[in-house]
Amino acid sequence: MQEATAAGGYLREHSIVPDHVVVSSAARTRQTWEAMEAALRSGAEAVYDDAVYSGSPDVVLESLRVVPDDARTVAFIGHQPTVGYVSHLLEDGAGDHDALHRMLHGFPTASMAVFDVACAWVELGPETGRLVDFRPGRG
Repeated sequence: MQEATAAGGYLREHSIVPDHVVVSSAARTRQTWEAMEAALRSGAEAVYDDAVYSGSPDVVLESLRVVPDDARTVAFIGHQPTVGYVSHLLEDGAGDHDALHRMLHGFPTASMAVFDVACAWVELGPETGRLVDFRPGRG
């Protein structure tokens, strides 16, 4: 859980504090969120979703499309390879080139991709996010 605690601290240090979180229902992802939240202290509403445990990228996108309209910063905690695939799918090509370079060289366990999304959550889909940061995990 050290990596999750460090991830939560990283997000807090960079003022990326979610107000809504979608988490796979797996025990490991629940523990990851708990460790991240201990460092973040966000008070974010967490939704534990059985569908994203073994779901496809389309299932993950559907889970994110039903995020409340008033959610400003959303975190998704799921599993590889789906998280990496969804991150590549969301990227619009106009984001931070260094972050994109790091992301394209692998998306190991405990990695974080940070996107700026200008559309409504219900419209989330391919190329609707601008990659602003990528923090590779332990691999």
